[in-house]
Amino acid sequence: MQVGNVPKSARERGRIAPAKFAHIVLRSPQIDAMVDWYKTVLEAEVVFGDRMAVFLNYDDEHHRIGITNMPGLSVPSEMTAGTDHFAFTYASVDDLFATYERLRELGIRPYWCINHGPTLSMYYRDPDQNQVELQIDVFDSIERINAWFEQSDFETNPLGVKFDPEELIQRYRDGEALETLLDRPRIDRSELPAQFPDPPN
Repeated sequence: MQVGNVPKSARERGRIAPAKFAHIVLRSPQIDAMVDWYKTVLEAEVVFGDRMAVFLNYDDEHHRIGITNMPGLSVPSEMTAGTDHFAFTYASVDDLFATYERLRELGIRPYWCINHGPTLSMYYRDPDQNQVELQIDVFDSIERINAWFEQSDFETNPLGVKFDPEELIQRYRDGEALETLLDRPRIDRSELPAQFPDPPN
């Protein structure tokens, strides 16, 4: 697989593509717990809801998350085909760290924190065990991402390097420059299996 060569946009290729990714709809056997979790984690608001479905947003989109009430559903195993996770990008490292600290005080903690290289990411599990990534973009342009791919160890480590959020936040508060704070360390390939998150309880 070649990295570092991001394709031209659909428009440049003479094709029509969606303007944006609009929303996610989840089926849940525990709608109240799910709604409370997304309201808390994303600081979202309910824009419509009844006992069949609830729709939430956190910006100017009419809804970003939909949750349908389906009592009796079972939670799929990690060996079931389907969506692995979905991600939400924050505007700054300050916002990501403040969100981590706010959620930590409420007893909501990420199960996996990893510097992917292009993103700094914290992964959470909602009450139905869906995996939700909260992240920031490390680079501010496609050109800088491409340059990172060209000089990085992505081909031998496409996953990233785990980090301790408490330690990283303290380094940030101590005044470490973002350039070094967010730079993905190189690790030996033998360390990669330990980088994967533990399975859900």
